[in-house]
Amino acid sequence: MSVRVIPLRAGACLNLAAITERGAPWRVQAYPAGFTLILHPTRGPVLFDTGYGAGVVAAMRRWPGLIYGLITPVQCGPHDSAREQLRVLGFPPDEVRHVIVSHLHADHVGGLRDFPHATFHLDRRAWDPLRALRGVRAVRRAYLPELLPDDFEDRCAWLNFKPGGDALDPFAEAADVFGDGLLRAVPLPGHAPGMVGLLAQEDAGLTVLAADAAWSVRAGREARPVHPLARVAFHDPAQEAASGAALRAFLHANPGARLHVSHDHPEDWP
Repeated sequence: MSVRVIPLRAGACLNLAAITERGAPWRVQAYPAGFTLILHPTRGPVLFDTGYGAGVVAAMRRWPGLIYGLITPVQCGPHDSAREQLRVLGFPPDEVRHVIVSHLHADHVGGLRDFPHATFHLDRRAWDPLRALRGVRAVRRAYLPELLPDDFEDRCAWLNFKPGGDALDPFAEAADVFGDGLLRAVPLPGHAPGMVGLLAQEDAGLTVLAADAAWSVRAGREARPVHPLARVAFHDPAQEAASGAALRAFLHANPGARLHVSHDHPEDWP
């Protein structure tokens, strides 16, 4: 068995290129808010994150979400949401029963409320440090609590990590999301607490969904540091650097794998 990975985008944010990659020009650049539709042979349509949604735009019109919008301007039209894109592709929101959440930043969970019957699969270490935050303290962590469904915690299925084995080196642990080996979550913390990537087994080979472990495919494969100003926003800069190094080492050991990161165009098969 295998899955099919379909990379999509739900809106975009604006940032200075020089912030996301040291040495890049100081010009405004649009970065897609990527999410992924995964067609699973027994679970149907599965999402990895959701990108932005209408809730993010609404939150940025009032305090303290105004701060988020000023720091990271968002572009997201009424037809850009994950819900609307999936509807066009023939998948009504009620059919989406599983969303794998890489981390809880607003550009990754902006559409969670649009999938009322979905179970949310994530690392508990992503939730525990943020669950009590409100107001400016939450926005400072790129976390907007109002984006989460009211019953969010009740619908969470915490990822069960076990030793990864030599095949996943240097990742010491992994969580087999559905117990069939097709989607394995690996820890990539640092950019945000408890952030995970996903190893998806497709017919053509392995696809690595690395979330925000890098802001470009090139940075995911090469050591291309961000500007020091960007590191101030990381939950744990040392962890972030270690996760980036682990991702590069894994890709070096698996040269046939293709890489997707959330804020860059997806990589084609080698």
